[in-house]
Amino acid sequence: MARPITLFTGQWADLPFEEVARLAAGWGYDGLEIACWGDHLDPWRWDDEEYVAGRLEILERHGLKVWAISNHLKGQAVCDDPIDQRHRDILPDVVWGDGDPEGVRQRAATEMQHTARLAAKLGVKTVVGFTGSSIWKYVAMFPPVSQAAVDAGYQDFAARWNPILDVFDEVGVRFAHEVHPSEIAYDYWTTVRTLEAIGHREAFGLNWDPSHFIWQQLDPVDFIGDFADRIYHVDCKDVKLRLGNGRNGRLSSHLAWADQHRGWDFVSTGRGDVPWEASFRALNAIGYDGPISVEWEDAGMDRLLGAAEALEFVRRNAFAAPAAAFDAAFSAR
Repeated sequence: MARPITLFTGQWADLPFEEVARLAAGWGYDGLEIACWGDHLDPWRWDDEEYVAGRLEILERHGLKVWAISNHLKGQAVCDDPIDQRHRDILPDVVWGDGDPEGVRQRAATEMQHTARLAAKLGVKTVVGFTGSSIWKYVAMFPPVSQAAVDAGYQDFAARWNPILDVFDEVGVRFAHEVHPSEIAYDYWTTVRTLEAIGHREAFGLNWDPSHFIWQQLDPVDFIGDFADRIYHVDCKDVKLRLGNGRNGRLSSHLAWADQHRGWDFVSTGRGDVPWEASFRALNAIGYDGPISVEWEDAGMDRLLGAAEALEFVRRNAFAAPAAAFDAAFSAR
């Protein structure tokens, strides 16, 4: 059976949820990976039966389903240091409060617990998101950073996220962390260290998004195989490299998206450098049967065109594994 293809609504949260559902259904998506911001989902209303029923009714009316919800923005604030204006710009008042950093972290953690509860009410088994990191600021390792400081960062992550994951366990939902720069796990070895930090508990897995691997020069295909038991969700986002001219850098020089001097840019799925066929074959090999979610980002392309085109690309390329080996026919009697 073909895996469902969904649209992540995070980049569409400026539009009403009803309108995004209408658009996605019109393009032919099977469902939505619903973001917990804008008016799309409010985790603080997880125990409002009428609210939850209303979200499900909108999906049903448009012939859509939901297999995962996402709360990247609030997850980001759980471990981040410093908490500053960047967070004020992405957090609701209920989380920001008076802006006291520790208060923000605590309220963000509470919202992540509510997100697990909301997922369960929606009949969803996976929440996708970020964790934040108190040690991302040390990524350049200068001024010199002690091993003790790095170790403390992973300890901080475990101390803050284990109580959140306890609620995930209580309600039967899993968290799929998106391996991403600025998070506690942002590449291969930090993913290994992150899983070790929480004792490999099953509530914590990974959202595979290859776009962040390519510009770091990591292999997204081998990652699938090595973390096969932790791939809880898949986001299809593409990236185009513009390195090699001796000017454009991998760290992108504080330049805005779509600036031609950047070393890389996110582009519509299928238009970049992600090895999609090898990736889909690897997902087949590990038996991944969850949704394939289009996370559409392309600062140089109209999203109404891009979302429809990305769906067509994924439908054409994300083929299912065969029911039987091709050479089985040779022994047929």
